[in-house]
Amino acid sequence: RSSAKLIAPLGCLVSRQKHTLPDLPYDYGALEPHINAEIMQLHHSKHHATYVNNLNVAEEKYKEALAKGDVTAQVSLQPALKFNGGGHINHTIFWTNLCPNGGGEPKGELMEAIKCDFGSFANFKEKLTAVSVGVQGSGWGWLGYNKEQGRLQIAACANQDPLQGTTGLIPLLGIDVWEHAYYLQYKNVRPDYLKAIWNVINWENVSSRYATCKK
Repeated sequence: RSSAKLIAPLGCLVSRQKHTLPDLPYDYGALEPHINAEIMQLHHSKHHATYVNNLNVAEEKYKEALAKGDVTAQVSLQPALKFNGGGHINHTIFWTNLCPNGGGEPKGELMEAIKCDFGSFANFKEKLTAVSVGVQGSGWGWLGYNKEQGRLQIAACANQDPLQGTTGLIPLLGIDVWEHAYYLQYKNVRPDYLKAIWNVINWENVSSRYATCKK
């Protein structure tokens, strides 16, 4: 009996579907003038695609290491899984966090929670912008939900570290501050990019993520 129980999850592992690049829910040029089409095309079809491909390769190698019981190989593959898996997770959220005709302020429960946890929307916006500007090198600024404490929290993650996997916070809104997200348009002036991105935030998406994680 116990061996049968073990076989099922291993079978799932063997027959796992490969990760694929998600389609953008809008055209590459849809976020202009705030984020130009060239950036969006490179960011999605090159950068995100590379994370997906490398994640599939790393998982394949990990599967082989598991089958062989090679713990050393499993451990050595962790950084690749974290980096490429994080890159895939983060960007999949990021594309849906943005939309043409976005911006403004959220409504309903999310807005109430923002006021409760940050004092005002302006205060929240200022804090998330400051945390994102302050990321050294590459990384992300996040609005996350702390399920244990029942409150919203702002956090920064280095490189492609995924928010939930590294902090336990559930990701609601991510701002990519890798240079590939803005350099072609904003050069090295990250604050200008951060000022512009608020015009394309998809508050409906952020609100629905918030509603889901509160259930």
